[in-house]
Amino acid sequence: MKTAILAIILFCVMIFPHELGHFIAARRVGVKVNEFAFGMGPAIWKKQGRQTLYSIRLFPVGGFCAMEGEDEDSDEPGAFGNKKPWQKILVLAAGSFMNIICAILIMSLIIGIMGFTTTVIDQVTADMPAEAAGIMAGDRVLKIDETEIEQWADVSRAIQASEGEAMEVSVERDKEIHTLTVVPQLTEGVDAQGNPAQGYALGITCRISHNPLKAVVDGVQSTWNMVKMMFSALGQLFSGQAGVDELSGPVGMINMVSQTAQYGFWYYGFLTALICVNLAIINMLPLPALDGGRIIFVIYTMITGKKVSEKVEGTVHFIGIVLLLGLMAFVTMNDITRIFG
Repeated sequence: MKTAILAIILFCVMIFPHELGHFIAARRVGVKVNEFAFGMGPAIWKKQGRQTLYSIRLFPVGGFCAMEGEDEDSDEPGAFGNKKPWQKILVLAAGSFMNIICAILIMSLIIGIMGFTTTVIDQVTADMPAEAAGIMAGDRVLKIDETEIEQWADVSRAIQASEGEAMEVSVERDKEIHTLTVVPQLTEGVDAQGNPAQGYALGITCRISHNPLKAVVDGVQSTWNMVKMMFSALGQLFSGQAGVDELSGPVGMINMVSQTAQYGFWYYGFLTALICVNLAIINMLPLPALDGGRIIFVIYTMITGKKVSEKVEGTVHFIGIVLLLGLMAFVTMNDITRIFG
């Protein structure tokens, strides 16, 4: 039951904001939206606005934005097909833009709540080298030997690299810089897999920050890293370094939701942000039936001055939908084989 609820939330976060992006952009440029719906299937609630019918449908998975003249000829001034090329591109790209915004918001929320490390010392353990050297809570670590400290990971690396030799640690305290000599102590512990391990320690922990502005900055950076990772994966796919049998569809995503849910909400949130980024990029690929494919037709019209007939464009997109459904069936079978095979 938990997996089903989380899967529904995932699909809603993927699809509904995407359609909301189309809706907002369409309204901004004067495109008439005939219906804007949350969910799919039979309508369970409807309200007619001045131009748009708003509805909630039975199955809470995504939604849709039905624009006038999107897939057929229309003489109405507010029809999508009668708008300027730049307006069409704006409306078509707005869905993927909203997916990216969702990913940034999710990652910013995760980072902001979990917090992130700083170079300020939070606690100093009694009877450990840091206390003996005079290091105090609230000190900001600036430098260890010749290494400039920009993040807490630099502190950890410098301590391990010392191999127990004395280190010169420069800290800022009350706007004054103090340089202290510390000898790391060899300690027993466990590694990430829970196996016994040895390492050097000073007996200090870092202060965790929940600064909202920094969380947003890191959220943007994390989302950008996902974008780069996605383009790298697409490059491997098109170059043959990765096969289509490695792709996942809805069944695979539900399985991933089940797995990540076992590790906690933050893993699920990361997965949701990652899938939002994937949807945004895939949807902008210049392929029929995708928004990227529709943009190609708009650009063709801009360059040649010749408008492709709605019938021809509709036929191309229909073929694209058939091919995409075939690909979906293929990856679904792969998902089932991987999970149950």
